[in-house]
Amino acid sequence: EMNSTKTRPEHVAPAHIFYGDDEAKKYTQNSRIMKIQTEMTERALQILAIPEGKKSLILDIGCGSGISGEVIEQHGHEWVGVDVAPSMLEIAADREITGDLIKWDMGHGLPFKPGSFDAAISISAIQWLCCAENSKQNPYKRMKRFFQDLYSVMVKGGRCAFQFYPETPEQVENLTNAAMKNGFTGGLIVDYPNSKKAKKYFLFLMAGFSEEIVNDAKKAIFLPKALGEDGDDEDEENKQVSVFKDKKKFARNKRTKWGRKGIDYVDWVKNKKERQRRQGRDVRPDSKYTARKRKDRF
Repeated sequence: EMNSTKTRPEHVAPAHIFYGDDEAKKYTQNSRIMKIQTEMTERALQILAIPEGKKSLILDIGCGSGISGEVIEQHGHEWVGVDVAPSMLEIAADREITGDLIKWDMGHGLPFKPGSFDAAISISAIQWLCCAENSKQNPYKRMKRFFQDLYSVMVKGGRCAFQFYPETPEQVENLTNAAMKNGFTGGLIVDYPNSKKAKKYFLFLMAGFSEEIVNDAKKAIFLPKALGEDGDDEDEENKQVSVFKDKKKFARNKRTKWGRKGIDYVDWVKNKKERQRRQGRDVRPDSKYTARKRKDRF
């Protein structure tokens, strides 16, 4: 069951309007909101699993009033925050946080140089990509642009942990699909899947592979473990971690380019399969029949 029991902020007004002066003040005056934001940021950093003692530059997407940035600072890292709401950024600046702040709409991509960040987090923000503010906005194009630029600004092997509130299963699918199509690997982590109140969704992404990640994969440490895994439910609905698979709906037709023959085409197919293996997909082993055209049937 998704988070759709009450009116969602993204259905009320655009983010930069919804998070006006009054709403922005809640994030610094409401102790419950601050506690939840802090806990979710701690969890996101835990999912990132940055080695102890390694100082990283972290991008905070939808940084708001800087609560998550303060947690990042406490862990010894530097950060840059982007947010579309001016009121939130003003409060963040008033709180004299150390991170750099930029007013920016994540649906327009990200205004940074390639390879700028070691990691990225986002707390309660990326679900806004699934909604259109007006008839001119296309959620799919906004998602595509966001993940395209995100992949670019991350270092090779950089990790992302995005906590979000999906309204429908389709939103989860659209976000993960957009991330995968733009080069990311990873999966969905659902903490406390059997609890309506404590249930939390995290999108864990990796921007390519570094030597460290390859070594971790060899040790079968591919995805962080979800919290609340001690339950007895083992049906499909209660799985805590779902890794991106090469599903039919996501996969492109592999029996294309019939007109191309010879060793070049065989190499092309084998190279493509090898890329998919590195991305963690299920790929059939190579054989003498790989890339061969099937016989015509009567």
